[in-house]
Amino acid sequence: MSERETWATRAGFILAAVGSAVGLGNIWQFPFKTAQFGGSSFLLVYLVAVLGIGLPAILAEFVIGRKAKLNTIDAFEELGYRNWRIVGVLGLATGFWILSYYSVVGGWVLRYIAGSVTGAYFADPAAYFGQISMGVDALALHAVFMALVIGIVALGIEDGIEKATKLMVPSIIVILIALAVWAFTLPGASEGYTYFLSPNFGALAANFGEIVPFAVGQAFFSLSLGMGAMITYASYIDGDESLFGDSLTIVVLNTFVGVLAGLVVLPLLFAQGIDPNTSGAGAVFVSVATAFAELPAGNALGFFFFVVVLIAALSSAISLLEVVVSWAVDNTSYSRPVIATGLGGVIFALGIPSAWDTAWLTWFDTLAYQLLLPTSVLGILIFVGWVYGRPALAELLKGSTANEGLGLTWLWTARTVVIAGVLGTLLLGFQTLFVDGAIVPPF
Repeated sequence: MSERETWATRAGFILAAVGSAVGLGNIWQFPFKTAQFGGSSFLLVYLVAVLGIGLPAILAEFVIGRKAKLNTIDAFEELGYRNWRIVGVLGLATGFWILSYYSVVGGWVLRYIAGSVTGAYFADPAAYFGQISMGVDALALHAVFMALVIGIVALGIEDGIEKATKLMVPSIIVILIALAVWAFTLPGASEGYTYFLSPNFGALAANFGEIVPFAVGQAFFSLSLGMGAMITYASYIDGDESLFGDSLTIVVLNTFVGVLAGLVVLPLLFAQGIDPNTSGAGAVFVSVATAFAELPAGNALGFFFFVVVLIAALSSAISLLEVVVSWAVDNTSYSRPVIATGLGGVIFALGIPSAWDTAWLTWFDTLAYQLLLPTSVLGILIFVGWVYGRPALAELLKGSTANEGLGLTWLWTARTVVIAGVLGTLLLGFQTLFVDGAIVPPF
């Protein structure tokens, strides 16, 4: 087993964790899931889920990772609970599953960056997406994106992931703020703000059962929970930093970026008279491309927007690959570059169906949201809350000025309210999977 790496700085850990969270979940899916499920109604449930479920859950993953200082599978054995390794296996498998189709979307982003420069999608954005989203071209760009991810992870924690995310995360925030300011100046943008930010409790009550599983799933996806990423990243912490402070910073920054993305995309669509209530994997690409095609300087605006999406996609993708690479580095004598290349190749192969047909990508995504993520998070919460218990509380308080009362509040909230919320979300998701038939592959 090779010597385990660590983060060079606390800021490096925070930015890497934020980078893992701030990805395509925020910019590709969040604005359009918000539009699809009632705008402000979805936003409200999402914010409650992030603070009420996401924050306690990310603390649970950090406690496991920092205490064990091992990958997401072996961490449970290191803590003395070998039989609970299955929870780590599920987290690793979930991240593996998600990255396989996430990389396909990353390939689309590469094509749209080039298409913005040439104006290739301006004439017919819907037809353009249909041409590039499936088949040989999509497969080739899927390979290019995975190669970029493999290259960064192969360089290691300090020289690869930490340095990359220190550049990526501030870049995402700066460019999104600039785009949000620009979107504010567009005629008709106010309707987008109203739809996004004005509370609509009637719509929430009428569609509660439909909104909740997707909003909670979005919280898990956008915070990289249930994928092994936060356990893995916390395992590289060298020192007694405040997990309370770090987790709150990560959650706030991640939510800020998601809301920023909404403040760019939704006003942009309303300003152009485009119906945002669309669904499917290509919604953000077709709708935003349509808007850029109609705007002055659309080439430049499209280029900068899709560069932001690419940076966000890479920052999350490297964390998902690191989950499986970390396990292999801890358990084999192979070098990190060899491991990253081999496992990255397997993930690429799993993503071939999603690259060949978007129906497969939608199926992969639905299973991740409705089944894999909530089940994985539920296992982590049960372990930390009811099995590990008091040692988890002690680990949480290390390096923190918080008193034991606050720690006990977290522990009992995780044991009861948070577990109940995740379990309820999982049960609601079963409607989509088994009653609506989403569990059936699109053969």
